Amino acid sequence: MVLRGVRVARRVLLAGGLAATAVGVSGVPVWASSRRAAPEIASTSEWGAREPSSPVQVLDQRPVKIVVHHTATPNSEDTSKEHAVSLARQIQDFHMDSNGWIDTGQNFTNSRGGWLLEGRHKSLPVLTAGDQHVLGAHAGEQNSVSLGIENEGTYTDAAVPDALWDSLVELCSYMVAQYGIEPGEIYGHRDFMATECPGEVLYGRLPELREAVGAATGRAVVQPAVWPLLKAGAAGPRVTALQLLLRDRGESVPVDGVFGGRTQQVAGRLAGELGAAGVSCSATRVPEPGLFGGRGWDGLVPVVGPGASGDAVRAVQALLISGGRYVPADARFADRMVSAVREFQAAAGLAVSGVVDRATWMRLLA
Repeated sequence: MVLRGVRVARRVLLAGGLAATAVGVSGVPVWASSRRAAPEIASTSEWGAREPSSPVQVLDQRPVKIVVHHTATPNSEDTSKEHAVSLARQIQDFHMDSNGWIDTGQNFTNSRGGWLLEGRHKSLPVLTAGDQHVLGAHAGEQNSVSLGIENEGTYTDAAVPDALWDSLVELCSYMVAQYGIEPGEIYGHRDFMATECPGEVLYGRLPELREAVGAATGRAVVQPAVWPLLKAGAAGPRVTALQLLLRDRGESVPVDGVFGGRTQQVAGRLAGELGAAGVSCSATRVPEPGLFGGRGWDGLVPVVGPGASGDAVRAVQALLISGGRYVPADARFADRMVSAVREFQAAAGLAVSGVVDRATWMRLLA
């Protein structure tokens, strides 16, 4: 088996980058004519994967996002290729035998030693061709539009090993080059589901990852707005807004600005109904209670504008006031509210409408 670790990201930075413009003079996307050499990735046949229990689905479309995970397994000191192969087999066995999936859920696996492996069958040749996408099972409704990368370890408070980081930068840079994905479209699992994944430490380095991939591929980086993740014991205006939004839906929760038992219970039930509840990624299928985020916000925030009233308007007012903008806390979307929302939208670089839409909610909560 040929399997070599990817440990030095410097060669990525020295490789030919992509031009900044999206389309060349021939009308062909610049990224399509500037694809890079692939990093060394062990295929499923090289690491001895089981055959899928049913055919893997290949979509006739390119993915537009990358979703970063951590495996929530122990932070092993074994950085050998043999350990990386054992990890890949362990993940596949768990996903097929315990989760009931047809194959490994993620498209690719990255070990703490910097060894890259194909996860779901066909992901490597399809990525190499750069025209289609293998449907995985790693991030809910995002599976059809995103590539999933599992990174070995648990990064709630542990540092990310240099070898893993370098190989992650290289793999993401290759994906961006092959598909024309914007570097700003690299996300964490928690951006879409209520989960700790990929851990506070690795998640906190995603802005750095986007910048590194942008530098490696010669593409501009726009850091994305994302929904916040609320954890047990959180307090403040975001929690107040959540409570008011839940009350706007007819739920009975306190409005005390504390993410406590009753609020967690109701928010968790809502997340489950919306398919946004999270579980740990690859070690064991452990529920993660006391969290709210991702699609849960998507299913909760209404569009509100002039003339509206009620708890959803109070939620907007609480967020505007916490950001230093004067509005009356009267649950009425009157003239002063319209002006404050327009001012906020202009400052945030949003379309100035005076209406609180999804993008405005996301920025208010950010």
